[in-house]
Amino acid sequence: LAESKATFVFGQMNEPPGARARVALSGLTIAEYFRDGDGTGKGRDILFFIDNIFRFTQAGSEVSALLGRMPSAVGYQPTLATEMGAMQERITSTKNGSITSVQAVYVPADDLTDPAPATTFAHLDATTVLSRKIAELGIYPAVDPLDSTSRILRADIVGEEHYNCAQRVKLTLQRYKELQDIIAILGMDELSDDDKLVVHRARRVQRFLSQPFHVAEAFTGLKGVLVDIKDTIKGFNMIMDGEGDHLPEGAFNLVGSIEQAFEKGEKMMAEAK
Repeated sequence: LAESKATFVFGQMNEPPGARARVALSGLTIAEYFRDGDGTGKGRDILFFIDNIFRFTQAGSEVSALLGRMPSAVGYQPTLATEMGAMQERITSTKNGSITSVQAVYVPADDLTDPAPATTFAHLDATTVLSRKIAELGIYPAVDPLDSTSRILRADIVGEEHYNCAQRVKLTLQRYKELQDIIAILGMDELSDDDKLVVHRARRVQRFLSQPFHVAEAFTGLKGVLVDIKDTIKGFNMIMDGEGDHLPEGAFNLVGSIEQAFEKGEKMMAEAK
């Protein structure tokens, strides 16, 4: 441990629930040990990964059943909130160091209101929700910006321009989501001109939210791109202002900057002639 900067704690699914229920707590104890100085008095900043936090809840549910406790909603243990809170509230900073945790959260039946993920979300500063519906559209990463949250998305933290841009995008996507039932039943022709414009831009925003990752180059055949946050905000503002209305939707899919989207769009239109 003195030489390594990484420690792994495993609890496999073939092990008893009691052992699996203690894995997260054991890993957290090790993280606290390094954060507080591991006996040297020199604290560290710790990155604590949990994959998957749902297994902690599941193991607790199995232990609860073995103890004969009366289950609560959806069959989870009656002490779910207490157990989750006791674990999550230990992930904190001290004068010696800090613990930053990244947790994968399995969502049963894609139901975000299920007690297991809902209890977990209550303790997280930010959540990134992956959506099957967005993946079906071929948009990767398949992040749902309407279900995803961040406590630091505030004007006094990220700045007015960033905050206002994010709110514009979310309002447009939310309106598009509300219109999808009407479109499915009656078609686009029954929408007002304003709603047609919302749909037109929302679809481009959706595709611009995709990104060619360096780690996915072998799958997409596209070179990974890292885009500065200022360029990202600029791109979304241009789409929302209608500067990309003349470009096909596909021009915004799996590109980096807005300039790349315009270049791709002009090329697509030239090839279509």
